[in-house]
Amino acid sequence: METIDISWGNLFLGYLLLGIPLWAFWYYHTGLVRETIVAAARMTVQLFLMGLYLTVLFDLNNAWINLLWLIIMIGVGTGTTLRRSELHWRKFIIPVTVGSLISILIVDAFFLGIVLRLDNVFDARYFITISGMIMGNSMKHNIIALNVFYKTLSRNKQDYKYCIANGATRREALQPFMRQALKLAFNPQIATMAVMGLIALPGTLTGQIIGGSSPDTAIKYQILLMLAIFVACMITILITINMANRTLFDEWDDFEKF
Repeated sequence: METIDISWGNLFLGYLLLGIPLWAFWYYHTGLVRETIVAAARMTVQLFLMGLYLTVLFDLNNAWINLLWLIIMIGVGTGTTLRRSELHWRKFIIPVTVGSLISILIVDAFFLGIVLRLDNVFDARYFITISGMIMGNSMKHNIIALNVFYKTLSRNKQDYKYCIANGATRREALQPFMRQALKLAFNPQIATMAVMGLIALPGTLTGQIIGGSSPDTAIKYQILLMLAIFVACMITILITINMANRTLFDEWDDFEKF
């Protein structure tokens, strides 16, 4: 089964749909018209460039080059996470980087090596695409968790210090903030998993079916990818926050501005 190609003219027709949200942004004076146009333009250029360099990476299919590309993805993801969460670069760059790297390596090793049983776990077709999906989703959840945890902690510093003064350990005093961060970071993902197949057809499933895979194969890949992404997001958040906390608190369990 061949995938129907999309002509340049028909691709342009797709952009015309943007007129609806652009009109709404303009009408309600949201200030998002320019940002939306810039974002759409960047998306277009970046995706076409991705098509070019993925073709090269797939042709070369070199483990070292694929690992280098993973490091580049993690670097870009770390920078985006720190910029969007508005946290201090020097304090968080190592925890965010290490958390992202470890989560991807653990999940990739399990998914590619144990589940798919690839002869070469660094096969570009699987390693780069799946690592990219994991990194993108982990970054999104990490931004939410870091924002909620550290900003809520800063706003409620007196509550935290009250718990410490009454004999709570640092871990016990931080538990309510961690609980809130995890709930807000994962509630959308849990809701998506709960309705998947009923009101939501995820991208991997539809992409594989349009690409010619059988629905049965596409569904199995989608299930495993959703589980892999969910687990990787949790590992990333736990490592990042716990690693950062080792340097952010002094010997009296106090902290400065994050």
